[in-house]
Amino acid sequence: MAIALPTTTAYAITGNSQPGSTHSFVGLVVFYTIDGTGNKIPVSLSSGILLSPTVVLTAAHGCVTDSAIVCFDEGPILWSIQDDHLQVEGATSIYEGTAYPNPNYVINLAGKKGLPEFIHRDLALIILEDPVPSSVVDTYGQLPLAGFVDSLPLRTDVTLVGYGLQSSPRSTNPGTLMRNCAWASIVSGDFAWSDEFIRCSADPGQGKGGISLGDSGGPVLLGQTNIVVGVHSYAANPNLAGVSYHCRIDSAEVLNWIAEVSAND
Repeated sequence: MAIALPTTTAYAITGNSQPGSTHSFVGLVVFYTIDGTGNKIPVSLSSGILLSPTVVLTAAHGCVTDSAIVCFDEGPILWSIQDDHLQVEGATSIYEGTAYPNPNYVINLAGKKGLPEFIHRDLALIILEDPVPSSVVDTYGQLPLAGFVDSLPLRTDVTLVGYGLQSSPRSTNPGTLMRNCAWASIVSGDFAWSDEFIRCSADPGQGKGGISLGDSGGPVLLGQTNIVVGVHSYAANPNLAGVSYHCRIDSAEVLNWIAEVSAND
């Protein structure tokens, strides 16, 4: 696959990161438009979670179009800047689909980051045109029960998985994309908008992992399981320290929405 993206600065899972080979259900998501000659012009990059052979869960804020490509290669996938665009090459397990943001998704970029009104229901589903065969992905992200996060104690161990950019390209060498994972912990279960987000440790200096651009839409997994307790939404600190925020999916409203959209597949 060769795709072009607008040039941007982006980073990936940070801290104690390892290749995410055991998380084959996490993929690279590229949203695209069609130009006047019928060519696909990708415009946004994020991560996603395969819930079934045809259903992918991701973050809504990267969903700038309703057309998406999802790739489940672990990587490395090479990227370079050509003519002010990002050229991505090397993906093979490619599946096309249509995106459906949560109907209650709202983002207010004029608001102050960290406040409840900054972003709401940062979730989207992608329904793939063709199922991902078990030879490519043979396990899936598992949905939690309603209210599951409320039962988790502070400092619960979690695994962050994402597909952000791993390195910047040099003038002669391309950069790389890889599926990576890192370990973190839930740092607070009771704050102003804890009914919608969980906060995780994001301090690589203390041996914990963090997230940044490109990892949005990837999962927060309970311990070493496939149970998804949150979807990467945003980090409060541009230096990747402090805490990160992850949209909960364990509300009855969200779980019902996932079931309804999936049933219409």
